Amino acid sequence: MTNNATEENTEDSGNDDLYEHYRYTADKGQQPLRVDKYLMNRIENATRNKIQKAAKDGNIHVNDAAVKQNYKVKPDDVVTVLFEHPPYENLLVPEDIPIDIVYEDDDVLVVNKEPGMVVHPGHGNYSGTLINALTFHFDNLPNNSSNRPGLVHRIDKDTSGLLVVAKTEEAMTHLSKQFFNKTTEREYVALVWGNVEEESGTIEGSIGRHPKNRLQNTVFEDAEDEEKGKPAVTHFTVLERLGYVTLISCRLETGRTHQIRVHLKHIGHTLFNDERYGGDKILKGTTFTKYKQFVDNCFKALPRQALHARTLGFIHPTTGELKRFESTIPDDMELCLEKWRNYSKHAI
Repeated sequence: MTNNATEENTEDSGNDDLYEHYRYTADKGQQPLRVDKYLMNRIENATRNKIQKAAKDGNIHVNDAAVKQNYKVKPDDVVTVLFEHPPYENLLVPEDIPIDIVYEDDDVLVVNKEPGMVVHPGHGNYSGTLINALTFHFDNLPNNSSNRPGLVHRIDKDTSGLLVVAKTEEAMTHLSKQFFNKTTEREYVALVWGNVEEESGTIEGSIGRHPKNRLQNTVFEDAEDEEKGKPAVTHFTVLERLGYVTLISCRLETGRTHQIRVHLKHIGHTLFNDERYGGDKILKGTTFTKYKQFVDNCFKALPRQALHARTLGFIHPTTGELKRFESTIPDDMELCLEKWRNYSKHAI
């Protein structure tokens, strides 16, 4: 199921040229569902009023024909949302935003992304992204297959840490192949709820869109069913046990959307303060008011999911040399860890 960011002109008898903003293909097992509800489940930050207005204006199409808001979506229907203006993410405006560059040469950049910065423009985030910053600071970055300059991989908005950016077409091709062939090294540090009993382990499980909450992904046990998800493998090692939470290192063998967040929730260790996956509630610990206050203070110190892309390794596209970079845990996460270290010493 994809959310097209590519611009597409469409002729329609009732409108001038329209641009495609969203495209979804209904699953084979899709139960009949009103198109306005179907889109509400899929478009982040959408409201029922906006969707119903789009239907009224003839901007919601199913299988290339405009439909009303009460149209029932069926298996394999192609649902598109079109407007008279191009998607804002296609109108890329360079912005003078500082970037923390840890390495640069003629072929590649390695950037240490701060938490809260979106990597590329998308629905609800049309400015202030890493791509807006990159296009200001660097000319002629190569476009990837999604027309995103320089981008080889990405990390979530509220995840901090290392990203490699291609400066030439050759570097883009070479690095993309490494990510596709799973030969890059990517290690993350995560603080999770609960005491992870094993010292190390591997989580395997296909990841796909959650059938009920379309803003989440989930693990599907039936790995053979590619309709439901794509294979994903995460290796983890315990770094520090802090009572009701555990600091772990995760190494990715695959790179699915929200992979670490989904896999860890699947084994019962949701990321600390991961709002989307329920980690912003107290999942382990006592019922004492004092403890609740302590956890709230930790949430304030680290107002995001506790995930940092610490290590990045790849083969340099021109020299063939192994390049490996490490980023220190950022201040907000370190402050939260210190609170837990002090708490676990005195309270457990």
